[in-house]
Amino acid sequence: MEGLLILLGLLVLAIPIAVLYLLVSHSGLKSQVVELRREIAVLRRTGVPVASIEDVAPRVDPVVSKAPDGAADRASKPDLTDGQDATDVEPVAADDADTPDLAALSVSDQPAEPALEDLPPAARVIAARNAARAEQVSKDTPMSSNASSASQKPPTRPQSPPPLSPTDPPVFDRFLGWIVENWFYAISALSLALAGLFLVQYGMENGLLPPAARVAAALVFGAALIGAGEFIRRRFGEAEDSTTAYLPSVFSGAGIVSLFGGVLSARMLYGLIGPEMSLLGMIVVACVALVLGWFHGPLLAAVGIIGAFSAPVVLGGSNSDASALYVYFGIVTIVGLGVDTLRRWAWVSVLTVVLAFLVGWALFLSDSGLILAFQLFLVLLAVVATAIPARSLFPDHGGLMVSAFVAKPHKDVRPIFPTLLAVSVLAVAAWSLVPLALDSESAFWLSAVALAGLTALFVVWSLRAPALQDAAALPFAAFAAVVVMQGDYQDAYRVFAAAGNAGPETPFPMSVTILVAIAGLLSALAAWRSLSRGDHGAIWAAAAALAAPVIAVLIEMTWRPAVVIGAYPWALHGAALAVLMLFWAERFARIDGAQNRLRMSFFVLSMLSCISFALVMIFSEAALTAALAVTVVAAAAMDRKYDLKPMSYYIAAGVVTIGYRLVADPGLGWAIDAPLGAMLLSHGGAVVALAASLYLMRGLANRITAKVMLDSALWSTGGIFVSVVLFRILEAIAGSDGSESHWGIGLYVTIWFGIALAQAQRLQLQSHRWLWMMRVVLGGAFAALGAVSLFAIVGPLSPLFDRGAPEVIGLPIFNSLIIGYLLPAAVLALGAWRIPTLPAQLVLAMKAVAAGLVLYWVFCVIRDFWQGDQGLYLGRGMSQPELYSYTIALLVAGAALFYNSLARNSAVMRKAGLGVIAAAVAKVFLVDISGLDGLTRVFSLLVLGLSLAGLAWLNKWALTKASQAADPERPSDPL
Repeated sequence: MEGLLILLGLLVLAIPIAVLYLLVSHSGLKSQVVELRREIAVLRRTGVPVASIEDVAPRVDPVVSKAPDGAADRASKPDLTDGQDATDVEPVAADDADTPDLAALSVSDQPAEPALEDLPPAARVIAARNAARAEQVSKDTPMSSNASSASQKPPTRPQSPPPLSPTDPPVFDRFLGWIVENWFYAISALSLALAGLFLVQYGMENGLLPPAARVAAALVFGAALIGAGEFIRRRFGEAEDSTTAYLPSVFSGAGIVSLFGGVLSARMLYGLIGPEMSLLGMIVVACVALVLGWFHGPLLAAVGIIGAFSAPVVLGGSNSDASALYVYFGIVTIVGLGVDTLRRWAWVSVLTVVLAFLVGWALFLSDSGLILAFQLFLVLLAVVATAIPARSLFPDHGGLMVSAFVAKPHKDVRPIFPTLLAVSVLAVAAWSLVPLALDSESAFWLSAVALAGLTALFVVWSLRAPALQDAAALPFAAFAAVVVMQGDYQDAYRVFAAAGNAGPETPFPMSVTILVAIAGLLSALAAWRSLSRGDHGAIWAAAAALAAPVIAVLIEMTWRPAVVIGAYPWALHGAALAVLMLFWAERFARIDGAQNRLRMSFFVLSMLSCISFALVMIFSEAALTAALAVTVVAAAAMDRKYDLKPMSYYIAAGVVTIGYRLVADPGLGWAIDAPLGAMLLSHGGAVVALAASLYLMRGLANRITAKVMLDSALWSTGGIFVSVVLFRILEAIAGSDGSESHWGIGLYVTIWFGIALAQAQRLQLQSHRWLWMMRVVLGGAFAALGAVSLFAIVGPLSPLFDRGAPEVIGLPIFNSLIIGYLLPAAVLALGAWRIPTLPAQLVLAMKAVAAGLVLYWVFCVIRDFWQGDQGLYLGRGMSQPELYSYTIALLVAGAALFYNSLARNSAVMRKAGLGVIAAAVAKVFLVDISGLDGLTRVFSLLVLGLSLAGLAWLNKWALTKASQAADPERPSDPL
């Protein structure tokens, strides 16, 4: 009874197939009749008796069943010339399909053609057809002098379709339009594919027939569908203008899905075959699909790929290890990419890899225990998406790199599709491995090794595939991301930390050693690639010099190995990398010679960086700053001896690093509180090293960056060193904290203004806009910090306005007021003088602030001279001698400015001097005169009047000299 039900089910499935076959065969007969009628019409127009058609009709068949693939289609389709329509020209018979091309023969070489009545019937039909076509051509196109011979030419083969123009609709729009017009084909293929899969599922759910019979039924059903599709294709064709268009692809595609489902169920559902046999079966089905995809159109490929990926979902649960599904999906992916590489249907590859990623992630999300299989599947996708389109284990992708196109897009020049496919799949696969590495320790190591392996593979592949030279950066970046993310107390890091803290009997934890070794191997491989043939050798050398040190720095930042294995063992890793870079530097020095040392310079820079990295691990704060300064001196010395221009980059980076350590980490606070010897070693050593480096760079051409960086750093670092020394001396004298005193804040103002001016001096360098903007922002920030601190010591925290401000330290005039006010003024004046690239308005403002600070200092000095014992607080009032001292100081300052205006012929300085004198006069009449009486008042006003008269004469004399300088012909005024 169960067997009868199965047979009835197969019979029900056969009914729609039989109906479709009858419809197809009937439509095929109708098309033959229509074609015969057109043939008769043509022959009648050419004068051939219609009766002769009956003699040759059996041979005028629109399809030759035994012709090679493609010949039948060519025979059934008319060859149209310009201006012809399909209704005017009959299909070419099979005999005519093999007619030699007479156009290749010259007129003298062509044999004389016999009369039409002397030809056999079949030849008479062919000749009549050719004559009709020649007549049609003569009506549509002008005839040349040799048109009589050209009229006898047989029709040429149709030309290949022209390439898509920029105005053609996109691929997705064309595909959507095809689906809208031919949706019934897609639904038909889906229905037939589901029929075969549900046949197996129905037998499993209801227990009908033994498992072997169920699998056999699915395989037989799939083979029947493929046979039906092949029969329709061979008998009636599959051209788009035929009534059987796409039907062979529908049947064959559904059959492929049914075959995949049968093999998959035999392994996954019933366990009838082992993994080897199931793999062999899938390979056989895949080969069948490839062959059919070659003969059929892209619809078969789409149906087969979608159905094959969907088969496991339709079949449902499995009784065996689901990781075998990734093997199945890998084979289906290879099939899809293989169809593309044979027929060059790019969208087939896109569809294949998209479905592969989707089903891969879906399967992993449904069962996280498949993570190892999923990781291997992702690696397989990255490899096959690159190798299969190239049809080689060593791809040869040429053309433009993706990175070059992204950096400089061009609508006419872009990477070829295989390059885009390889890079896209590699990027998705590599970055899909990153989150998987967080699952467990084993998952981390598999992701890390897989990403390193992909990096190495694409480095090797880039030898013959220049368009893939940038692809290796994708898995390497993912490898670095895996290392960084694992340092956040993930499984691999916890195992590493536990092994380090377990005790001396525990084996040495090798995790970071293995990671650094992998990075070292990648650097060595990139260096080998730089030595090999091809372009971009300098870029490969730079990548080799950066790869291993970057990974080591990332491990230091996230894993903190020195805490687990100790500072000295971890420093040995940096030393080992330095030795590796030294080896490659020597190798490139011998190969490139003295003429081109660019690649050698990269490795020398990397070596110095690795040495600095090792020094960071083992040295103290002071010794580390001094050691980094020594590496800057070494870089300058090597540049001077070997003419290594790239050393300028290391010098610039070293200058920035030293400045950061002096100001931020360990910073100014450490310098103030640290032992004197340590401070002198770090800050004093940095000043000496920068001075020595600047001395070594003298006379070297094209070193503007290094010289400007060293010069600005020397001045700012020297200012920091002097400020810190003075701060420590004054704090020792005062015996208290000076961070809120006028001299302490004044030293900070000096430091902030000095650093801001150093950034301003570096603006003259030609650099990227973002670097220029960063310097502007940093300089503005330091200047703002200095301005706020300066406002504090001239305002609320000044000893003039703060009753509880610390006392002035030192002798009259020579005291801490110089540090608080004259030192910042000197820095501003020096910056305005030394940096010629500053805007004129900014220079004027700096000079004005500096002059104001000098006057403020003079006021504080006078106040301290008369009120030293009681403090500078203005709330205590002023004595008459103090008031007169301010007047005299104003007059002296005004006279000094006036004298300098005469010496420098500066109208601005002359006006400033007159303004100061005017302020002194105002003070005399508004303040001083009220406290004078008797002869003192008379004498004071007399001296003031005479002084002002003399200044008025000097002012008039200066104006006259200025007028004569502007107009030499003007007569001079007598004295």
